[in-house]
Amino acid sequence: MRRVAVVGAAGYVGGELLRILIGHPHVEVVVACSRRQAGRQVDNVHPNLRGLTGLTFVEPDALDCVDVLFLATQHTQTMGAIHGFTRLAKQVIDLSADFRLSDPEVYRRYYGVPHQAAELLGDFVYGLPELHRDRLRSADRVAVPGCMATAAILALHPLAAAGLIEGGASVDARTGSSGAGATAGPENLHAERSGSMRVFAPVRHRHEAEIAQQTGVAVRMTATGVEAVRGVQVLCRASLADGADERAVRQAYRRAYAGEPFIRIVAYTRGLYRLPEPKILTGSNFCDVGFAVDPASRSAVLVAALDNLVKGSAGNAVQSMNIRHGWPERAGLEFPGLHPN
Repeated sequence: MRRVAVVGAAGYVGGELLRILIGHPHVEVVVACSRRQAGRQVDNVHPNLRGLTGLTFVEPDALDCVDVLFLATQHTQTMGAIHGFTRLAKQVIDLSADFRLSDPEVYRRYYGVPHQAAELLGDFVYGLPELHRDRLRSADRVAVPGCMATAAILALHPLAAAGLIEGGASVDARTGSSGAGATAGPENLHAERSGSMRVFAPVRHRHEAEIAQQTGVAVRMTATGVEAVRGVQVLCRASLADGADERAVRQAYRRAYAGEPFIRIVAYTRGLYRLPEPKILTGSNFCDVGFAVDPASRSAVLVAALDNLVKGSAGNAVQSMNIRHGWPERAGLEFPGLHPN
């Protein structure tokens, strides 16, 4: 059994990490850290874990050495503490945005601050198994992708790699309120959020940089908050290269994702769930991808959906851990989602 710890364990992502890891057959959660909730029982903050753990939150300063350390910490704050964290664990899996981008200048442009540990950027492997499985097998430093970035990359990458996209692409992303985190501001009060579809990032969403870095496609992204609690859905619009048609698009997805344990191609012409729908993915580590092609304009709409807290964050982190330690990728991640929900 590997000893694991979670820093930032009181947040929504931290809670998902605990939920998954407590039931994982190969690990033992020994520490849950939170400055805000130190001294409180974990199941007081995460009531779904009642009866499953007797852990109490502790200050991060009390953290001792473990085998795997998960950092569910704030963007722009993790990099300042990373040297201390890397001394405490053989494998460090960062779920903040601080080590996702390879270029410190791109990081500064999108996050508004200079990178404080730029010398370590090359040490982190981008934690998207579908693209980087071979590197993850030996990765002691992992940077888990953003939730909307994960969906968009998984939608765009097969076509980009096959040379089927001409020019850039636009990404229209929708996300539930849990994406704002457990300490979100007044704009996420129920009275303000309920019934709304708030465009909170009309231009230059920070995930643009991740998507472009991983796909080689120049993207322009907008993001809208919708009334759902969980879930991400992205619509990526792109022009197709000469000769590319619906059959070529479907074959590109099949080649890219054949045998992938958590990717399903969902592109049907009839039925209630003919294209990817995040509602049925709640709690699961699946990302469903689909498409619709317009032959007249030689363009395609590529659709992807996932649970932002699982495949968009905690689940991807655990999947990356499983790969590094040679365990089955589905370990701890077998939950299939809910229907109806």
